[in-house]
Amino acid sequence: MTRNLTIGFIGYGNMAQAIARGLVDAGVVTGGQMVACAARYDKLEKTTAELGVRPLHNPLEVVVAADVVIIAIKPYQIDAVVKPLASELAKPGKIVVSIAAGWNLKKYQDLFTTEDGESVDSPDIHIQCTIPNTPMAVGEGVLVTESVNTLTDEETETFEQVFAPISLIERVDTAHMNIAMVVAGCAPAFTDMYIEALGDAGVQYGLQRATAYRLAAKMVEGVGALYMATETHPGAMKDAVCSPGGTTIKGVAQLEKDGFRGAVIDAVDAIVG
Repeated sequence: MTRNLTIGFIGYGNMAQAIARGLVDAGVVTGGQMVACAARYDKLEKTTAELGVRPLHNPLEVVVAADVVIIAIKPYQIDAVVKPLASELAKPGKIVVSIAAGWNLKKYQDLFTTEDGESVDSPDIHIQCTIPNTPMAVGEGVLVTESVNTLTDEETETFEQVFAPISLIERVDTAHMNIAMVVAGCAPAFTDMYIEALGDAGVQYGLQRATAYRLAAKMVEGVGALYMATETHPGAMKDAVCSPGGTTIKGVAQLEKDGFRGAVIDAVDAIVG
């Protein structure tokens, strides 16, 4: 089915490019099956060239050309950019996927309603709100997906055929979309800092930096894969590595003294609060 799809990006920044890269590398679509627009056409021509994505001049051209329209602009831009596209988005065969933080189905439905309460084709706009993360670029992403949507069963199947090969599709109720976004979408930066810190420690004791980073990164990847395969409680996984009086428990005890867990929770609080 995906061989006949055209995927369009309204906005082609880092996250959109990560998704496009993941889709091509996973064989979901070819670069030629994707179109994109962005504020700066000259820059867009360069960023789309590597994958063979077709650059277009404006959002309307993207909507006309695409079967799956990915809204990938900044949240504050959506009102001005997307609302004028309502009639075109409501045409048969259009699936709208939003990746904008803070935008849920209700907010889009309000967007497509006029001041006098009249709907601007919103019942006919088939939309799924999501929050992705950058590891989608290598087929190891998370797509936090609002549990309510206006997709048909067939469109939901298409949505999953497109995104399941490059991400865990985790459906979350509307009230918890924000915290899920923080855990899946912001925490990669925390994990990058953890990998960098382990790398620094390795270098301090004589490892080559590239070696230290590879060891740390593969360790993080492996721990995540082990949990996904077994769903063993992280505390039990930690305990399995900590022998009585051994080396690992000494490091764990020091992390506890330094408030490692509390620091992580504080970081989440800083975003959510």
